[in-house]
Amino acid sequence: MSSKSLAAPAVLGVGILGAGPVTQAIHLPSLARLQDILEVRHIMDVDPAVAGSVANRVGAAFSTSMEELLADPSVDVVAICSPHQFHAAQVIAACRAGKKAVLCEKPFAMSGDEAASLSAVSAETRTPIIVGAMHTFDPGWLAAEAAWGDLPEQVHTIRSSIVLPPNPRFEDFATEIVGRTPMLARDSTDPEVIKAMLTGGVMGLAIHDLPLVRRFTPDFAAVEVLHAEIVKPFGYVISLRAGHVTIELRAAMNATWEPAWEFEAIGDDAALKIDFTPSYVHAGSATAQLRQAGKTTVLGPFGHNGYEGEWRALADLARGDGQAPSGETLLHDLEFALAIAEAAAARVDVQAATRQEATV
Repeated sequence: MSSKSLAAPAVLGVGILGAGPVTQAIHLPSLARLQDILEVRHIMDVDPAVAGSVANRVGAAFSTSMEELLADPSVDVVAICSPHQFHAAQVIAACRAGKKAVLCEKPFAMSGDEAASLSAVSAETRTPIIVGAMHTFDPGWLAAEAAWGDLPEQVHTIRSSIVLPPNPRFEDFATEIVGRTPMLARDSTDPEVIKAMLTGGVMGLAIHDLPLVRRFTPDFAAVEVLHAEIVKPFGYVISLRAGHVTIELRAAMNATWEPAWEFEAIGDDAALKIDFTPSYVHAGSATAQLRQAGKTTVLGPFGHNGYEGEWRALADLARGDGQAPSGETLLHDLEFALAIAEAAAARVDVQAATRQEATV
């Protein structure tokens, strides 16, 4: 057990870097249910009005400086919820500040080299890092993982299907958002915009399920995107292969009346189907169905979902309990997502050239 875990107090103090919608509508409601083990002590945002307003909701201190938050002795663990380009530097700073554990929103780095650096700093400082891919902490997923036997060895097809309203709808159900930045309309016929939207879709939405996908794709480094297109007003359809496994990634964010988030892994004589709760919903865990030889086993729902699960895991790690994801796992998860995003964007040029040839 490390010296950090020996010093862990009964209730761990939480510092949050970035007070945007994810903090307001996801993390604060989750932490409100965990006050016996975690307490928000300090919130930082570059906008002082947002930082103050959000901090006042939970009786925390606030600042506009990362250094001030990291110097706060009441902060034991840090959540990094800032724009993704700041993640790597802030993770490193939190580790070097002697914090007991760090939760970073995805993606936790922007390149494999950055991820390798973060892994090295985590090992050097003995500070565990977890990435907020909430489905990997969902009790429904964890129960399925414990029960599926040899399913990963026989899977040949994986599907991730997401249908959601735009984020503001669910954000407003969860809380009153302050400081929201409106999304700007973009010309979705411009190939460069299409590439950016596909990359954003993979790194902002599909990335929730890609660690699950990689659990069934041992040859994840061999990514071949077969088709990639955007769905208006926001979404994507991406078909790819990773080794011998066929993968379908679909998402649509529109004015739907019935959100759904489904994950399927299909093997030769067994299959897994998981229905996750939609983003921003604090209403219990996923429900998993394992189908094997004519028998269906239903797992869940359990009392909490992955949002709360990741905070429980972080608290355990800060106390020296549990097992942090290895640096190699975090690196490979990121490399897999980056490879799909890059290959999907490159596929836009191939498809455009094919269409042009067809018209000549």
